[in-house]
Amino acid sequence: MRLNRVLRMSAAVVAAGLALSACGGGGSDAGSGSSGAKNVVAKAKNDKKLTIGIKFDQPGLGQKQADGTYAGFDVDVAKYIAKELGVEESGITWKEAQSAQREDLIKKGEVDFIVATYSITDKRKNEVSFAGPYFIAHQDLLVRADSTDITGPESLTGNKKLCSVKGSTPAQNVKEKYAKDVQLQEVGKYTDCVTSLLNKTVDAMTTDDVILGGYAAQQPGKLKLVGKGFTDEKYGVGLKKDDAESVTAINNAIKKMQQDGAWKAALEKNVGPSGYKIPEPPAIS
Repeated sequence: MRLNRVLRMSAAVVAAGLALSACGGGGSDAGSGSSGAKNVVAKAKNDKKLTIGIKFDQPGLGQKQADGTYAGFDVDVAKYIAKELGVEESGITWKEAQSAQREDLIKKGEVDFIVATYSITDKRKNEVSFAGPYFIAHQDLLVRADSTDITGPESLTGNKKLCSVKGSTPAQNVKEKYAKDVQLQEVGKYTDCVTSLLNKTVDAMTTDDVILGGYAAQQPGKLKLVGKGFTDEKYGVGLKKDDAESVTAINNAIKKMQQDGAWKAALEKNVGPSGYKIPEPPAIS
């Protein structure tokens, strides 16, 4: 009996040792990439690869082109950050990050970071960390070119229909602060709002001015920006919560991009054609 107990105890010790070995001694985070990297900085250094979330449907910011490539200011910011972390463009995998999915994509590890007109808010900071801001936009309205009665958020009265995307805050902001009887229509993508606006099933579309300017430029003579920004929207780079080392590294990359002229050049190339006035770069906290 005593011998059997000893044998069982020995087997248990061996099994525990094998389990600990399989887990890598408890030293690596699960799902952190082939190198066992714990954060974005380490993964970039070890793997030379990153998965980055962007928008696929925002002209001038993040858009998937007909040839399968990606273009826009957010794309250029993401590529600059990746290169500063040691990853060339060829090592980037782009993943669509719709507004309502961004926190989940980060928390589940499906992306390493997100650069997708991602406004920094206290609520979101409870779930993810932010580097930046790398840009400050202002909420505005997009209307049909022949519209004369919508001059700002407070004019969205008489049960007017306002479109925005799910998981974003602008439409709710208008309803709570400016026009309580406005009818909200929330859709999956900004392009769905543009289609509804052109088809006259909604009266206006709201989000940030730099996004709306891109759609106005795509539809000359059909759509126009009201041009009365009424909030500050600080765009940040979203990544896993409490990854302080990567936040610092990304902030340093953004500062360098601002200082060497690449930030302004990227805005002039991608957003300038819409007529959007290029602002000064924001201070990074």
